[in-house]
Amino acid sequence: MTTPALIVHGGAGAMEHTEACAAEIAARLHAVVDAAHATLVGAGARAAVIHAVALLEDDPLFNAGTGAKLQADGVARLSAALIDSSDGVFSGVINVERVSNPVAVAERLSRERHHVLAADGANAFARAQGLPEHDPVTPQRQREWREARRGDTGTVGAVALDAGGVLAAATSTGGVGHEHPGRVSDSATVAGTYAARQAGVSMTGIGEQIVSHAAAARIVVRCEDGMALADAVARSLDEASRHDWRFGLIALDARGAIVADQVGDVQTMFAARRGEWSTSFAEASRVAHAGGPTA
Repeated sequence: MTTPALIVHGGAGAMEHTEACAAEIAARLHAVVDAAHATLVGAGARAAVIHAVALLEDDPLFNAGTGAKLQADGVARLSAALIDSSDGVFSGVINVERVSNPVAVAERLSRERHHVLAADGANAFARAQGLPEHDPVTPQRQREWREARRGDTGTVGAVALDAGGVLAAATSTGGVGHEHPGRVSDSATVAGTYAARQAGVSMTGIGEQIVSHAAAARIVVRCEDGMALADAVARSLDEASRHDWRFGLIALDARGAIVADQVGDVQTMFAARRGEWSTSFAEASRVAHAGGPTA
């Protein structure tokens, strides 16, 4: 029997323009990890990543769901995706409006004939599914929009492995802020969220670069072809560095190995898993572990 494993991230640069300290961010991530780990043990990897991402969407500190950044026209448009290795179905929602949990919309789409919907079609689907309308805009994000603050990144995500060997990944984002209305991020593509039998990945960083690199799918396919997770990540990031691209990721393989890494200057990336853990990041990044964040 496989030992269950779970890792979450709060984004790279997701804390732009907030006063939240690293210790508070770490505490919130660990609360999510603890809650989602119980779901992982009881209900499996798919339910665990949905639970973890939904909790992060509900926390206005993070740039997903409530507290998402606003596009140039002042509207919050949300994107999310979900995939697990049991059936290989990728489902996503792009630029959906007025929902609390876009990952829930993505989950509903996995049961439909068409697995990815955008904009008005996504909005209509959410309403038809009975998902309640919710205004995700917070006063802080309104202030940032009025001040024309722009970012490059901001995402939340989770990857889990359950006792049955199923791997699942989910990612959710509110975008970068002040982008062209309707801009599509990487999160609801297989470049930003992907899982198969050997590995799962959730990305964060500059979405256009992640898409150009086909990053998550590239790493997972290498693992499917027999490469170790750490080697697959290292090679993929080395290739990205040749373009001076900037993004981070969390990854988990079928043996329970975990990698969290980044390429380029993506400001701060926060990630957490349950129990003692340490990893190597660039100097500017932090990873939360059982004792708190460490540089």
